[in-house]
Amino acid sequence: MLGYWYFIGIIHLRRIDVAFMLGIDGGGTSCRAALATASGDIIGRGKSGPANIRTDLTGARENIVDAARQAFADAGKDPALIPEAFAVLGLAGSNVGTYAQQLATILPFAESRVETDALIALEGAVGEGDGAMAILGTGTAYMVRKGGAARAIGGWGFQVGDQGGGSRIGRELLEETLLAHDGIRPASPLTKEILAVFRNNPEDVVEFTINAKPGDYGGFAPKVFDFAARGDIAAEAIVARAVAAIEASLAALDLDGKAPLCLLGGLAPLYAPRLSAPYRAMLKEPLRDALGGAVAMAARMFGKTEAARG
Repeated sequence: MLGYWYFIGIIHLRRIDVAFMLGIDGGGTSCRAALATASGDIIGRGKSGPANIRTDLTGARENIVDAARQAFADAGKDPALIPEAFAVLGLAGSNVGTYAQQLATILPFAESRVETDALIALEGAVGEGDGAMAILGTGTAYMVRKGGAARAIGGWGFQVGDQGGGSRIGRELLEETLLAHDGIRPASPLTKEILAVFRNNPEDVVEFTINAKPGDYGGFAPKVFDFAARGDIAAEAIVARAVAAIEASLAALDLDGKAPLCLLGGLAPLYAPRLSAPYRAMLKEPLRDALGGAVAMAARMFGKTEAARG
């Protein structure tokens, strides 16, 4: 009898190789996937549509799986092997409600660890050590780690937060366009161009907002920075408010200037030169991007081996 239970114990404690790991980085504009080996070496990549699980859980799930399929195909692997992959997902919207738990139950992976997009970004930027990062993309989020303890702020969605994010910038641009149309604010080349996009009909601007998602608003952000560089009065005002909001958030992190501060996201290169001198002095290049952070977390969590089930 002792030999029998010893045998069963061996079965439960033995370790098996993990064939594939997936890192997923999902936001309001796109979802990126990286397929990696058990040691964390990336062998394939994929990209699909938005994956904000708070604004569209079903659509996010579809785009996550699509990006994973692309990553498998890019690596020359059969996408039918997706159920064998262990995944770490950093997703916008996972910091509120039960969206992360809901998503985890409907994903096709062998095991899924759903984290915030801020956490995988911090992991990518500074590794496991102390430091801080700011995600400046469609939305905004911040995280600092001191003495091993991490603290996040922001990331509440553009309706009530995400100041400085592309979605907020786009929404403010449409607001400025309507204010200019009504004669409340001076019109500018930018507001005139945006109104022309909507056939010079302010009602079309309002109709756009009915079904627009964060990424739809965020699509206007690059144009705002482009016109701000030309001295457009409306664009300059929007960008100035955004920079002030970002610096207020950085101040709330209580940075000491010793650990690195990394800016991540599509708008990071546009914001970096606009920050005040003390913050520019703290800036360091991230070790990896957020997707690389997700892969690194997967390597640490699941490692080269995974305890056998059964």
